[in-house]
Amino acid sequence: MAVARAIRTSFLAVEKKEGLGASVRRSIGTRLLRNLSPFILLDHFTIPSGAGFPEHPHRGQETITYMLQGAIDHEDFTGSSGSIEAGDLQFMTAGRGIMHAEMPRKNADGSSTIGLQLWVDLPSKLKKTEPRYRDLRASEIPNISVDNDKVHIKIISGQSHGVDSVVGLVYTPIWMLDIQIKPGGKLEQRLPQGWNAFAYTLSGTTTFGKAQSQRVIGEFHNVVFEKEGDIVSAKVLESAETGARFLLIAGSPLEQPIIQHGPFVLDSQDEVIQALMDFQNKENGFERGRGWTSKVARRHGM
Repeated sequence: MAVARAIRTSFLAVEKKEGLGASVRRSIGTRLLRNLSPFILLDHFTIPSGAGFPEHPHRGQETITYMLQGAIDHEDFTGSSGSIEAGDLQFMTAGRGIMHAEMPRKNADGSSTIGLQLWVDLPSKLKKTEPRYRDLRASEIPNISVDNDKVHIKIISGQSHGVDSVVGLVYTPIWMLDIQIKPGGKLEQRLPQGWNAFAYTLSGTTTFGKAQSQRVIGEFHNVVFEKEGDIVSAKVLESAETGARFLLIAGSPLEQPIIQHGPFVLDSQDEVIQALMDFQNKENGFERGRGWTSKVARRHGM
């Protein structure tokens, strides 16, 4: 008999300013949840017209950007560039070092660009790997409907109800599911044993857990589950006025230290200091940053 994972903690992701004119609801990477290996940071970002994230570095992690509304143009010093629109994702491996820019396009109706960015730690042996990009289009993402079409699941990474995702997106094993539940819908989603898992709620009200461990969670909350158990159970009451949407994310924990200084995520303080020096001197992975400026950022006036 499958055992539902209990909720360890849940909390509201409070909005704050970030970058040049953007705002984020950060639910991993704060005092409430410093990290949840292999996850280092989760930002639910809102970027108004004229704001964005011009040239900045990374080392030692992978980033996953999932667009919910609008579009973002991106470019890095390896020569990679492109755009992702609503429903698309970008997987970036920073590895030994990268500089890039992420700039939202101006929406015709004046609305903000909205999305999620997740930082995933790299295993120590891959901290010095070469950087790489991989875009995943909405049309490439497998999806499935269950419970008489009351539950719809986009399988960005991992598996749900016998349907597998596209493989080879990130080095660190993770599952990422975009789940929508209509009123009266119920879901039991299996997860790998021993993996850390959480849900980030985007809209509506979801009841997570079973029996005495049930909790009713509103939008913009991070719901962290205990490691024990086989499934995550979720439902939306029949009486609810609207459905609910959340991302369910799980990952294999890495047995290694996490020492973070801004965009650098390494295994020791000495490595962080070295990363700062390498970036400043443009060496040991940052050589291509010498004199590099992003055409995307300039095009957007930054």
